[in-house]
Amino acid sequence: MAVKAGIHFSDLPHLDQVHDATASLSVYATRIPTGVDVSNVRKGLPKFTVVGHRGHGMNILQSTDKRMKTFKENSILSFNKAADHPLDFIEFDVQVTKDDTPIIFHDNFIISEENGNVVEKRVTDLTLDEFFSYGPQRAKDEVGKSLLRKSNGKIVRWDVEIDDHSCTLAEAFQKVNPCLGFNIELKFDDYVVYEQEYLIHVLQVILKVVYENAQERPVLFSSFQPDVALLMKKLQHQYPVYFLTNGGNETYDDVRMNSLEEAKNLAISGGLDGVVSEVKGIFRNPSVVREIKESNLSLLTYGKLNNVPEAVHVQYLMGVEGVIVDLVEEITSAVAGLKPGLEEGVQGKEKTDKIELSFLLNLISQVIQH
Repeated sequence: MAVKAGIHFSDLPHLDQVHDATASLSVYATRIPTGVDVSNVRKGLPKFTVVGHRGHGMNILQSTDKRMKTFKENSILSFNKAADHPLDFIEFDVQVTKDDTPIIFHDNFIISEENGNVVEKRVTDLTLDEFFSYGPQRAKDEVGKSLLRKSNGKIVRWDVEIDDHSCTLAEAFQKVNPCLGFNIELKFDDYVVYEQEYLIHVLQVILKVVYENAQERPVLFSSFQPDVALLMKKLQHQYPVYFLTNGGNETYDDVRMNSLEEAKNLAISGGLDGVVSEVKGIFRNPSVVREIKESNLSLLTYGKLNNVPEAVHVQYLMGVEGVIVDLVEEITSAVAGLKPGLEEGVQGKEKTDKIELSFLLNLISQVIQH
């Protein structure tokens, strides 16, 4: 199928924006049925998986695209709005409070204004009550502390069109539509060295909540912290564990975090189930996709390029097994478009594979330059 309304990266100065015309391109995804066996990741994941990033999409507060700040990210509201679309999983970030409650929040620090001063506090240094005291409150007559956020180097108010209060991991299991699987990112600070005893304690606290609440809901774990991913795999065998990597876009003291190749090696040596890479990492090094698959590992991607249907389509053809996306409505609509063609069997596959090779090569070459 020839690409329609091809998008050029020179036309995308900010990749948090997507032209509506690109929605005509599509790849195929299926919704995971409740009760699917995820003990084996190859059997647990559908042929091509679509995951809602932080629910219905992350908040980019200074974006000119209103879709990036419609619903409060990592909230019950955002999760259930995501369930209105044919997603397989939602992805969200879990940290553990000072009093041992797993909560859902992305940033390492919570930022507020107190007496005219901007104050930052590490989320894991707060008790649950202290954490809940920020932002919208559960009781309509209560006003919480202001909630700010760093965005493009500036401190701005965390203003979205439809706000919601923060939540715990247990609440997500209890209140989110059971049609959605949970991709639980085990969130730790990339620049902090953690003692193994502390890591084990935090993971056991999280696992307790999962075991008590998951029931038949598909769950997979992921983490950028190498030791966390390895420990979670040792602590349990019921749920898949993936190693997250930015694919070489940043450099860390821990070399295991610095490339897609290192991520693959860690996953193999640690008996992990898969890798989740920043999408540019696989476009810069497409041969690793084949190597990862040949190692019996699953491969998912995340990143702003996953909001571009053409980029998602290319990944499907490369053998990537799923994408984490922000524009869930647009991307799920795009991926549904190829379903009839694929169901036609060989003829449908041949039609899909006729994507212009020149576009694929141009896409990869331009991504490498960014």
